Amino acid sequence: MTDILSEIKNFSLRFNQKLEKLFEMPKGNEKRTVEAMKYAVLNGGKRIRPFLVAKCAELFNVSEDKAFMAGASLEMLHTYSLIHDDLPAMDNDDLRRGKPTCHKAFDEATAILAGDGLLTFAFELLADSDYENEKKIKLIKLLSNGAGAFEGMVAGQTLDLYAESVKDCKEPLKLIENIEKMKTGCLLKYACEAGAVIGSANDKELEALRVFARKIGQTFQISDDILDAVGDEKKVGKTLKKDNSQNKLTFVSVLGLDQARRIEEKLTADAKEALSIFGGKAQTLQNLADFIIKRDF
Repeated sequence: MTDILSEIKNFSLRFNQKLEKLFEMPKGNEKRTVEAMKYAVLNGGKRIRPFLVAKCAELFNVSEDKAFMAGASLEMLHTYSLIHDDLPAMDNDDLRRGKPTCHKAFDEATAILAGDGLLTFAFELLADSDYENEKKIKLIKLLSNGAGAFEGMVAGQTLDLYAESVKDCKEPLKLIENIEKMKTGCLLKYACEAGAVIGSANDKELEALRVFARKIGQTFQISDDILDAVGDEKKVGKTLKKDNSQNKLTFVSVLGLDQARRIEEKLTADAKEALSIFGGKAQTLQNLADFIIKRDF
């Protein structure tokens, strides 16, 4: 646990140093939006998604530097989703990563524009990357699908926004699994796919990483739901216990705390098993699967 946490933290330091260099500040009034973009992106965060990109690419002997642009584009898109998710019209949160949310640090209109800017910047980074053209197209297509309104993150956010309450839903477990698959799971799946694409993985290797991503995606959401119910707000860095107060559908509200923990343990074991075809090269990814259910932030 300590080793993987140190590895993630060290990766984050290196990643953030490169990430900051991507923001060239305009001289006119438009710089306010770019300042908000930069604030939100560099406002902490574990960098699990770009870490996944790098470690999946590493399975195919691709360097961290080579994987950076794919990870950076994903982090831009992920941060856009957090900015919009925190807005008053959505989850209406004041804290993100232990600091004021973007619309609190700036204003609501600027936060909306910052989210828009990060979304488009994500694809600009991929287009400008030095990956082969065929790989660029694959990455852009996969990220578009993973973030989209049909079967991706936007679709999952829509389901979550308009989901029935716990007492009104007829198939609550099926619904929250579907929400998680799109809202949380799709970007984690893309992270693993991106590493595979950069590394020219074969079909069997790509499928193994997709299975791994699916399992840790479910685990990640269950862990988040557990933290919302019993976590320490200072460690987690955002407002907790909102799900219960809003009578919201979560894995914990549907399954109960003990059953949710049993399921995430089984998912973690399945995730690690999916990586068996990579042998010892996948040890860091297996350690990451353990970290997800043991984390307290």
